[in-house]
Amino acid sequence: MSQTETGTTDSSATAEAPVVMIRDLSVRYGSVEAVRGIDLNIPRGEVFGFIGPNGAGKSTTIRVLATLQPRFRGMAMVCGLDVLSQPQEVREKIGYMPDFFGVYEDLTTLEYLHFFAAAWKLPVARRRQVIDDVLSLTDLTHKADSPVDGLSRGMKQRLALARVLLHDPELLLLDEPASGLDPRARIEVRELLVALKDMGKTILISSHILHELSQLCTRIGIIEAGQMVAEGSLKDIFRRLQLLRVVHVRFEDPAADLRERIGRIPGVASVEIQIDRWAVHLHEDQTSVADLHQALVDEGARISMYQPEAMDMETAFMKLTEGRTA
Repeated sequence: MSQTETGTTDSSATAEAPVVMIRDLSVRYGSVEAVRGIDLNIPRGEVFGFIGPNGAGKSTTIRVLATLQPRFRGMAMVCGLDVLSQPQEVREKIGYMPDFFGVYEDLTTLEYLHFFAAAWKLPVARRRQVIDDVLSLTDLTHKADSPVDGLSRGMKQRLALARVLLHDPELLLLDEPASGLDPRARIEVRELLVALKDMGKTILISSHILHELSQLCTRIGIIEAGQMVAEGSLKDIFRRLQLLRVVHVRFEDPAADLRERIGRIPGVASVEIQIDRWAVHLHEDQTSVADLHQALVDEGARISMYQPEAMDMETAFMKLTEGRTA
């Protein structure tokens, strides 16, 4: 078992510390090194997405932060608390939702939440109001008296989120929260996570559904074979890879030399004239999408449509990884 050096921190230092701070984290299962020297900071209010194939080390890292994996090397802190030496205090700060959770099938939704509210020692006088609030937030009020085992998988996932919100945790650790859900249920879970983000919750979420994470997260980390291969905003990663952003533009009565003039704008790699639009391939590290629009206006172009393509997370993922596991 790893021993980390921890000292007493005053309240001001704790308040200024990241909600999650990991330094040189390594986890080994026998001869397999599942996590290899990961460093990570997650400030308050951020939604950090952990992306990687199965076996990459996402769940192991989350289990360390959830105090469920005590055998590791390095340092892991949550809200200024050491995961190894202060596990109970850490548990009071987090809401952990694994990729698969068990439910007490002989209980109703309301009884299930009352059980966990009591486990968290919520005052009896406040308990029903808190439960009503999380039921409303997760859109399960109409299922309060329904047996848990009769809920759809999507509703069970929302119930799991309701459970981890009962004690108002500062950090949510969500391991594949949309796993196994149909498209509609995935959208419902994503909308719930957006609501939690808007409430200012700090969230660490792992997933292999890359497109959905790119819409939700303020920053992402791509992990492969236990190592972080890229970290930052989606735009930062695209700049690092020098991937091109495609901007679709429709012009009214374009001048004969407009294509040539657009090609001379800094950052424009190429211009493709299609049937009903032009596709401008842009290096965003040289010229932003907004600056390209202004440059086109400066060239005298009359623009009737301007539509940048969404960032292609799958392209970034495939370019950064090789499909290896730890």
